[in-house]
Amino acid sequence: MIFQHRLGQTLRMATFAGVTALGAAVVLPVAAFMLMPNVAVAQQFPAFRQALAEGVAADRGLSAFYRETGYEAVWTGAEHAARRSALVSALSRATEHGLPAQRYDLPGLLAAFQSVESERDRGFAEALASTTFVQFARDISSGVLEPSTIIGQIVRELPRPEHGQLMHDFTAAEPVSFIRNLAPHAPEYARLMHAKRELEAQVARGGWGARVPSGTLRPGETGNAVIALRNRLIVMGYMPRRATASYDGMMQRAVQQFQIAHGIEPDGIAGNATIAAINVDPEDRLQSIVVAMERERWLNIDRGDRHIWVNLTDFHSRIVDFDQVTFETRSVVGAQSADMQTPEFSDHMSYLEINPDWTLPRSIVARSYWNGLAAGGHSYLQLIDSRGRVVPREAIDFSRYTPRNFPFEVRQPPGPSNPLGRVKFMFPNPYAIYLHDSPARSLFNTTVRTHSSGCIRLNDPEEFAYELLSRQSDDPVTLYQRILRSGQQTRLNLEVPVPVHLVYRTAFTSVSGEMNYREDVYRRDGRLYEALRRAGVEMGTHQS
Repeated sequence: MIFQHRLGQTLRMATFAGVTALGAAVVLPVAAFMLMPNVAVAQQFPAFRQALAEGVAADRGLSAFYRETGYEAVWTGAEHAARRSALVSALSRATEHGLPAQRYDLPGLLAAFQSVESERDRGFAEALASTTFVQFARDISSGVLEPSTIIGQIVRELPRPEHGQLMHDFTAAEPVSFIRNLAPHAPEYARLMHAKRELEAQVARGGWGARVPSGTLRPGETGNAVIALRNRLIVMGYMPRRATASYDGMMQRAVQQFQIAHGIEPDGIAGNATIAAINVDPEDRLQSIVVAMERERWLNIDRGDRHIWVNLTDFHSRIVDFDQVTFETRSVVGAQSADMQTPEFSDHMSYLEINPDWTLPRSIVARSYWNGLAAGGHSYLQLIDSRGRVVPREAIDFSRYTPRNFPFEVRQPPGPSNPLGRVKFMFPNPYAIYLHDSPARSLFNTTVRTHSSGCIRLNDPEEFAYELLSRQSDDPVTLYQRILRSGQQTRLNLEVPVPVHLVYRTAFTSVSGEMNYREDVYRRDGRLYEALRRAGVEMGTHQS
């Protein structure tokens, strides 16, 4: 009884210190938890072991970890003060990462320690600390949400940590460094986190001020609307503080910079699209950043020193080398109807196909070609049997089939009218998505380039090919053009496969940290933010 009284007393002292540290928003001192009892062998305390086993029973990974380690304490010994301090400090900063702090219930964890009066209490406190830790570790390293259950077109495989291995790795490491390294290592995550902090501070200061009246403002104009535009651009950081009331050259350049950062044609004229983007509230932009951080956690993997980055909202495909864009081209992505939207996933590009044919997906045949085929039309299309042979049209009784049970593939041979153009870039995947050329050149001149059936069309496919092949050929142009002139369908392997990431970012940064925003063309980020909010994510504000 004396031991139990001392245990509860010291834990209450530790809890009081922890709450004080949280209230002050500072790192919890290690000394706050130094008074925990020193129990080297958990088996000496059957009540501790039983309570711990009960507390982690619902988590298979944690249960296995504690069985393998003989139910030794990880958090509740006197020698574990640094671990407790690191965990409490990390949980107190969960909102900085856009995480749902209430999910980890730090006050409840501290209360569990405070209420310890027996070894059974300590076992439950140990279990609660571990379950809280693995939940936080999972969320910060690979995301709060299961996105595929919210949006079917997000088919990304998340890098979820295995709980038992996570505990083994943590107990073998320095606690603060280990927990800090759980967050994504990509520079973009750090830049987004910095932008979130700055925008929260701006919201706390009152936001971006009065909105600009709707209409069109042009260089040379004056008046109250121009002054409102000037003030908004100043607060947003696009131009220095000044008292001019005219739409002069400096304001025109500021408008152009704003337009570039928001995917608007940079003509320097504040038209309807520009004014609408300028008038978006900072709270809405903050939501986009929070969703972008969640998306970064889904992609917390080795992206490849060289990789291909396709941002569906930005309508561009880029080759990135060591966080620097080395090639960029305009792109067309899937249409906005649900059955044509481009999915989000990562894979590896392994080869190019020059002079490609096009095997039509069954869904496209059903939607756009079946009636014509059955009526004898689309004579440029070939019907291919299971052995790869071309079957004469007159040998097929279309009345016996539907698009669903049609036993032949529908293929368009290589040629100038082939929808895939002169080259396609293959990263074989179950969704039949790839990058390719297109003869429909006018589509690349549109602003919102959502026109395809799901694949990504490139405005500069040959230059894209040259850059990819430059790593394995001294003269990629000659290599490519020689194959192209042959007219023969030819597969050209990449000696080193290149990771491809199809992403959806309405908020992203430049390498130097400037924020860029895009429209939520598929309405995905709005749904994801609502899911994050339901999970407990709250917007924070920080005074500057």
